[in-house]
Amino acid sequence: MSGSKSLLYLVCVVLLPLLLLNCQPKESLPILGRRTVEQGDTVYHTVGDYRLVNQEGREVTPATFDNKIYVADFFFTSCPTICPTMKTQMLRVYDKFYDQPELAILSHSIDPKHDSVAVLKEYAQRLGIDDDQKWHFVTGDQAAIYRLGQSDYMVTAGEDQNAPGGYIHSGAFLLIDQEKRIRGVYDGTVEQDVDKLMEDIELLLEE
Repeated sequence: MSGSKSLLYLVCVVLLPLLLLNCQPKESLPILGRRTVEQGDTVYHTVGDYRLVNQEGREVTPATFDNKIYVADFFFTSCPTICPTMKTQMLRVYDKFYDQPELAILSHSIDPKHDSVAVLKEYAQRLGIDDDQKWHFVTGDQAAIYRLGQSDYMVTAGEDQNAPGGYIHSGAFLLIDQEKRIRGVYDGTVEQDVDKLMEDIELLLEE
């Protein structure tokens, strides 16, 4: 094969497919939740305002996550059912993205009467969490937390005397983007779902 033919072969068979692959549009995550159209523009549902306190007594508000994406969930420290599994799975997310400053975790207690700042701090320490700016375990006004769960994150969160531990909540992990929009919902008790969450976090970090 002559030199010119060899070069043409290299371009057509080796380089061209790689160039075409790099030109393919990257996968984009959906934007979930309610949406309206205002003056011709689509307005997406976003997580609203809140004022909570984390395990170090620091105030946590939407501004805490400015220019960040975060994963949210709901739990309570005395939960006898799915919470231990959820926290084991969330630890995988924490460990994988520990050195990624643009990713944070927000775990809301639905039992603020018991889950004080001190209780949440001890709980975080038992899990081995050493950075309260990376993973916030938050408490606050009970009604406000329930409203956040049901209206803003659109998951179950509340009291139920018939449920183990007296509370009922979703096992969902919710992926929230920099504009406070929901970009994914994953079963926090299923390893494969959490694998998908971590893949989607990487996609969202690239957007």
